[in-house]
Amino acid sequence: MDSHSAAAVLAARRSAISFVAAVSAVAVTVPHASAEPLTEPAGAIRRTPQASRAAHGIPFTDARVTRQEDGSFAVSWKAPGVRSVTVYAGGKAVAYGGAAADVTVRGLPAADRQWFRLVPDQGDPLTLADRSLHLEGAANFRDAGGHRTGDGRWVKMGVLYRTNDLHALADADLAKLQRLDIRTDFDLRTPRERAETPDRVPAGARYVAAGVLGGAIENELPATAEASERTMVESYRRLVSQPSANAAYRSLFGHANDPGCHALAYHCQGGTDRTGWATAALLTALGVDRDTVMRDYLATNDHLAASNAATLAEQTPGTAARLKPTLEARAEYLNASFDEVKARFGTFDAYLRDGLGLSKQDLERLRAALLVD
Repeated sequence: MDSHSAAAVLAARRSAISFVAAVSAVAVTVPHASAEPLTEPAGAIRRTPQASRAAHGIPFTDARVTRQEDGSFAVSWKAPGVRSVTVYAGGKAVAYGGAAADVTVRGLPAADRQWFRLVPDQGDPLTLADRSLHLEGAANFRDAGGHRTGDGRWVKMGVLYRTNDLHALADADLAKLQRLDIRTDFDLRTPRERAETPDRVPAGARYVAAGVLGGAIENELPATAEASERTMVESYRRLVSQPSANAAYRSLFGHANDPGCHALAYHCQGGTDRTGWATAALLTALGVDRDTVMRDYLATNDHLAASNAATLAEQTPGTAARLKPTLEARAEYLNASFDEVKARFGTFDAYLRDGLGLSKQDLERLRAALLVD
């Protein structure tokens, strides 16, 4: 945001309108990444990828990577039925564990983004990274992938990114995004927002504008905190019912299912509301369960905690109380969008078909482009 005034913040939001200290008993952690080959722990079993793929697929039911403040990486996973998992980074083994583990990896060389390949003794490997890109000028720029679907597949990482607007990107941020091959900047904001805070677009990327809300947005802050909450709930309903929203999300889905547009970054102003529903709709269409979708949505509160706190600190207590509901991602807001889907279309599949105009073939292409099994 380019202003911390209550009106400016409201305009931005109304627009929408985790190694533990000790190694666990099931994990062996390599304290520093090494170029020397590591001896595998006793009992580790290695199988050929071809045989395991056919028999097992990806055995991980949960896995994640988180970059810590000291530059180390926490890597955790659950893979019922396997005996060992080897973690690779930069082609070198950096940690081992059993069917479930939490490990810390330290001493890796600097990289724009550190990727980890989790290789089980049975089944196919899984490649993950920390979701956040840790950009100076876009705190909410993070990977929309790395989630497991109900049928055991995983949403690819490094393909789709959700973010806040890109007008404050530092030169180093732009260079990083170019090296990460961001090919499409998909802007969900209104024409006025785009004019007031235009994106800094990575070199070589295509810029696409598809305003969810159509034209102008209201800037007036509701009279009470309760009224702000009601306004947010209603705005999330409009993300499903408003024709301009359906057109914008239809276009986003079309770009998302085209590998030529990848990697694609999509955003609104704060990356919370319009972007929140875009991500919820994409992940749900890919088969990600509702609880996971909600966790991804609410994670925005963590990424924007510092900026939101600074904004509220500049207001009078009364204004801050009215403004706070418009700054946060709240479960009742996203649930309002899902409730509107049910009320208007009956099922989510019907929303995709009748609301967004997506065919069975469109969704098959989307899943082929974005899922790994």
